Amino acid sequence: MYDYRYEPHRLIFMIDNKSFYASCECLRLGLNPMTTALAVLSHQPDSDEQSSLIMAASPLAKKKYGLTNVMRARDLPPKSQREDLLLVEPHMNLYIEKSMEVLDIFRKYAAEEDIHTYSIDESMIDMTESWHLFGTDPYLVGRKIQKEIKEKLGLYTTCGIGENPLLAMDIDAKKRWSMIAFWHYIDVPDTIWQIKNLEDVWGINKSTAQRLKKLGINDMNELAHCNPEKLKSEFGIIGEQLFAISWGVDRSIIRYKYKPKRKSFGNSQILMRDYLGQREIEIVIREIAEQVAARIRKHKLLTSCISLHIGFSKLKNNKRNGINASKKITATNDNIALTTELRSLFRKYWNGEAVRTISISYSDLLPDIEQQLDLFSDPAKQIKRKNFDYVIDSLREKYGPTSLVKASSLLPGATAIRRANLVGGHNGGKIYD
Repeated sequence: MYDYRYEPHRLIFMIDNKSFYASCECLRLGLNPMTTALAVLSHQPDSDEQSSLIMAASPLAKKKYGLTNVMRARDLPPKSQREDLLLVEPHMNLYIEKSMEVLDIFRKYAAEEDIHTYSIDESMIDMTESWHLFGTDPYLVGRKIQKEIKEKLGLYTTCGIGENPLLAMDIDAKKRWSMIAFWHYIDVPDTIWQIKNLEDVWGINKSTAQRLKKLGINDMNELAHCNPEKLKSEFGIIGEQLFAISWGVDRSIIRYKYKPKRKSFGNSQILMRDYLGQREIEIVIREIAEQVAARIRKHKLLTSCISLHIGFSKLKNNKRNGINASKKITATNDNIALTTELRSLFRKYWNGEAVRTISISYSDLLPDIEQQLDLFSDPAKQIKRKNFDYVIDSLREKYGPTSLVKASSLLPGATAIRRANLVGGHNGGKIYD
């Protein structure tokens, strides 16, 4: 279906830190990540300990106790049956520090523009122009990178190598003792077509997989041999992309970074329990609103469109799944103005449902050159308030996000966000540009 002679033939390394969070915790305790049974639990002070979420588990813990990253503490075996299982709290600052150290090692092997950090524990490196400087065979270069990361940082990594980013998936590498695998175009029938779980493939999420199954497409082999017009009819241009993926075709070049025409800033928060009180929900809304406002101020921008998503608890019999609301506003980056608008949106559409997720984003961004002032408010006060926001931002950037805490941040409703700040992040939270 595709003539691979005309497709890009590059050398891409996809390097993934194995059980990254759990491995960092093992190393912090002076233990071997591969021979220690350890799980990282995220626990909120004002919630039931049994509801703590398993953020990560070491390979041995997964194999021995069947742990997954979606389990709760209540799902763990009784203590008498898991005496060797260590349970620790997360240390996000440690994970970020280790991730940066891994990135520094990558910079020794490729130019900055040829490195794409896919997540905190996974990166793609285009080694096309540089691999030959470090060995006579791509396998040996991959092993050299793995060895350096292991010797300097103690972390184990998998390395998928491919002729494009898609073929560099480390699905096969994870199954090998060497933790290295090399996929070529010619191997597609023996590699990609053999993948039974659609969600294992880069670019196919749960929702897309479900839609494919409704079309009678249950694995990658069936996707590769279906009618491409059927995919295009169902998914549009994404259908063409899905068909290309099934044949191992990916024409993206890492150094050519995608720059979206419309940029937005946002943050989303998964709460550790159902929030029922209006007061505590609005405290979290305010804190997320201020976090995102600080980010657009850092970029000297104003927002003229705000969006609020509220996800309701699936454990309750809610008639609705949540709230999705947007509103055009006078361009601003003022904390009070943005919080007021978002609170108004929430009150307009919320009917007392149990809240589990909150997401806020700012779009339609404009340069913060001359902000329009409200004619019905004191201009001097508005300018003073704006300057105050910038001062607070600089203090928090210098001394940490919790260096200045409002009185309402000590209330139960703010615990999720405050906890996230204290550890440098929050499981389930997503920050995007």
